[in-house]
Amino acid sequence: MAGVIGKLYQNVFRRTSSFVLAAIFGAFMFERGFDMVSDGVFENINQGKLWKHIKHSYGQQEEGGDEEEE
Repeated sequence: MAGVIGKLYQNVFRRTSSFVLAAIFGAFMFERGFDMVSDGVFENINQGKLWKHIKHSYGQQEEGGDEEEE
């Protein structure tokens, strides 16, 4: 384990520029993962209530619906 930490320190944390890039990359990946998980939880809780789940129950309107029928 000490070897891994040593390599990580030498390659990432030793220089400020690589540390900042690692922090930005980590924040970006965390944000993407957090969004995916929170969207999945939200959709699971609201199953059957969201538009993409119920839009099939509102059928397509017939074409030519602008014309008046007499």
